[in-house]
Amino acid sequence: MKAYSTAQVAAMVGVSKNTLLNWLYSGKIPEPRRRVEAGLEVRLWNDRDLKRAKNYKEQNYCKGRGRKKSAE
Repeated sequence: MKAYSTAQVAAMVGVSKNTLLNWLYSGKIPEPRRRVEAGLEVRLWNDRDLKRAKNYKEQNYCKGRGRKKSAE
């Protein structure tokens, strides 16, 4: 199974790393598993976590400028 960093996932989804972290902190997407490497705790994203982030963006953001869909 492949593992990705938060920065890699953000690039693949097409959002900034801060946006992705905001989604995590607000509970909009589930937190990926964490691991301690060289004394630092890092998030390890797998393909399923990546798919969840992509799905969240597709369902909540318009194409193009990345703005949130308006509530109609």
